[in-house]
Amino acid sequence: MTGRQHPTSPRRYRLLTSMAAVGALLVTGCGALPGASGGSREPLTVVTWAPGGAANPDASHTVNMAGMTAMARTYARWANSNGGLDGHKLRVVTCDEADTSVGAANCARLAVKEKAVAVVGSYSRHGSSFMAPLETAGIPYIGGYGASDEEFTSYNSYPVNGGQAALLAGNAQQLARSCERVSVVRPDTLSGDGQAWLLRTGLTEAHRPEPADIRAKESATSYDKAAEQALQAAGTSGGCVTAVLGDRTETFFDSFRRLEPSYGNVRISSVLGSVGQPLIDSTGGRNSPFEGAYITGWYPDSGDARWEPMREVIRKHAFGDNRIDPDDTGVQTTWIAYTVLNELVKSIDAPQITAGKLASALRHGTPVDTGGLTPVLRWRYEDMLGSSAYPRIVNTQVTFQVARDGRLVADKKGFVDVTKTLSDASAKG
Repeated sequence: MTGRQHPTSPRRYRLLTSMAAVGALLVTGCGALPGASGGSREPLTVVTWAPGGAANPDASHTVNMAGMTAMARTYARWANSNGGLDGHKLRVVTCDEADTSVGAANCARLAVKEKAVAVVGSYSRHGSSFMAPLETAGIPYIGGYGASDEEFTSYNSYPVNGGQAALLAGNAQQLARSCERVSVVRPDTLSGDGQAWLLRTGLTEAHRPEPADIRAKESATSYDKAAEQALQAAGTSGGCVTAVLGDRTETFFDSFRRLEPSYGNVRISSVLGSVGQPLIDSTGGRNSPFEGAYITGWYPDSGDARWEPMREVIRKHAFGDNRIDPDDTGVQTTWIAYTVLNELVKSIDAPQITAGKLASALRHGTPVDTGGLTPVLRWRYEDMLGSSAYPRIVNTQVTFQVARDGRLVADKKGFVDVTKTLSDASAKG
């Protein structure tokens, strides 16, 4: 026999409704009110890719930038141990790009498959293979290393440095301060032609003679002929030789060192990416053949205090991963790119972060402070260089460094602006 059903009072109805709502929150795992930090904020997925150093049968040499993907994972461990990015758990997917066009395309497709909101702090020379899939999916490419032309032309790219073009423009200015004559050793390629033109533009702007243009094979195992030509053109005093041959730069200076005693004291030079602190360390430190070399970089020298937050994260969260060298420019670029991501996510301040929201924040000029490692970055149309050759460059600042007692240290305090050289080279090229 059932008892009589009593109608629910308005007060009891409101109480039951409230209890049901709380139960629904617990069942769905929200755990907090919408808009609050913590569990209510959806995780966000990003992708970082770089060649891991595996043998590439189609390449004359192998590029290994595995420290960049390792740095990305380290950043995620640090961020998530501190509550994520503005409350969003950071999920980093890494991909070995293998320094091939196929590998680059595969990594881009992985980003689409994983529903990544951005590709962050990555390295690839194959922009024509990876950029189109990202453009189609609307996934922004934030803080690439600067190894491909598409990073400085695609509307989908948001670079944090000025690429090799800025380094070469800066190298010309750095050499003009001390060198009466300059020999430029560069690849005998179309890209190498552009290198020579930038250096020529910068040196002539500084009222220095045009540099001697020495072409060399990218895949050579010896550069004796190129070294001899460079030394002859530089002369015995007041002359400088700069070489920008990527990972073949060390091979060139091996040839140079054998011949130099016959020509006197000629100063050597290069740019970061071709010569850096890891190479100086591996070739003898203060006894390295690069001792005294002028080096142009994008960021402050690796001993600068502004890198200490990155070093602290590496010490506590890399777990001894020896792929991560805090002096490496690739690792530094990845750190800066993730700093940009963090600042953008905080500026959006939403329960869900999408690729579209990130792209909108970038396009509308959200300013990003990288702790002094770069100028404050913005990617509005009016912030871009806008030249025909480098339309997407927003950071036209470089640093002058010199190898002293085995360490790269500042050759000139602060940043140097190379806007004029980049613009002039683009207009006259």
